[in-house]
Amino acid sequence: MHIAIDAFGSDNAPFPEVEGAIIAIKEGLCDKVYLVGKQDVLSKQLEKYYYPKDKIEIAHASEVISMSDSPSRVVRKKKDSSLVRAIQLHKDGTVQAVVSAGNTGAVMAASLFGYGRVNNILRPAIATTFPTQFHPEIILDVGANVECTSENLVQYAILGSLYFKFFFKTDDPRVALLNIGEEETKGNELVKNTYVKLKENKDINFVGNIEGKDLLKGIVDVVVCDGFVGNVMLKTIEGAAYSIMSILKSEMKKDWIAKLGALLSFPAYAYLKKKLDHSEYGGALLVGLNGISVVSHGRSNAKAIKNAVGLAAHLARSGFVEHTKEYFEEK
Repeated sequence: MHIAIDAFGSDNAPFPEVEGAIIAIKEGLCDKVYLVGKQDVLSKQLEKYYYPKDKIEIAHASEVISMSDSPSRVVRKKKDSSLVRAIQLHKDGTVQAVVSAGNTGAVMAASLFGYGRVNNILRPAIATTFPTQFHPEIILDVGANVECTSENLVQYAILGSLYFKFFFKTDDPRVALLNIGEEETKGNELVKNTYVKLKENKDINFVGNIEGKDLLKGIVDVVVCDGFVGNVMLKTIEGAAYSIMSILKSEMKKDWIAKLGALLSFPAYAYLKKKLDHSEYGGALLVGLNGISVVSHGRSNAKAIKNAVGLAAHLARSGFVEHTKEYFEEK
C-alpha cells in the first residue's frame, strides 16, 4: 500500500508531514510513502531521522499552494504544486491514496479534476469521522457544497452508508438527517423533501431526523446535512471542545484543592482530551470521486498526519471507491 503526502500543505509544513510519514512507516500503516514537494527542503528534513530509506521517497514539486490561492485556478496555474503532483501519482497508479493538510477547496478542485466524479454522482462531498460517546460517527457534507438539493442529500446518505459499512465492517448502518427537530414535519423545504425521499429509499437504513443536541450521543452511524450547516456545526463543536479544555486547565490552577482534584481526575481528563482531539482521526474523506483524497486540518501535527496516512490506507484496502462505483454505475 503506497500513500502520497502533500508535504507542503499544513500550516507548519513540511515538519509534520515528514515526521508523520516516518511514524506511519515505522508503525507499518502502509508499505511506502511518497513525500511530494521541494526536493532540497525535504532531503534536509529527512536527514534528521532514522528510517527505512526504501520506504520513503521524495517526489519533487517546485510549487506550493497557499490557503489564499483560488481553488478554481490551482489546477491551471500551479500544475507543479505538491498537491497536484500528489494527486497525479494517485491517478497514474503509483500510489493508492493521497493525504493533504492544505487548502480544502484546492484539494477538492484538484482531486475532482484529477480523478473525476463517480458516474451518476451529482456533487462530491466531504465526510468527516467524528467522536461520540460510544463509537465514531460519519458526518457529511461538512463544507464542499453550501447549497444542496434533496437529490444531493440522498446521495450523501448513500455515500455515508457505504463508507461506514465498508470502513467499519458494519451491516445496515443507521442514517439520520440533521434537523431542528425529530418530527417529520420540522425543518425547511429542503430538509422536509429530503426526509420523504430518504424514507422511501430501500438501500439505506434511514432512522429519521437527529437534532444537534444528540450528535455526540452515538445513537446513529451516519449524519447527513448540507455543507453550510455541516461546516458551521463542525467548527462549533471543535471550538466548544477547545474552550472546555481551556476552562478545565484554568480552573485546575486556581488553588491547591483544585490541583489535587485535577491530579486525581487526570485519567478522566486525559480520556476526554483524546476523545475530542481531531488528530486522533487524521482527516476527512472526499467522497464521490474516482480516487481517495484525505484532507487533514491545517494545524495538523505529526500524529494527525500519521493517522491520516492510516485512514487513507485503510480506505484503500476497504474497497470503498470500488463499491461506490459499483453501486452508482448500476443505477
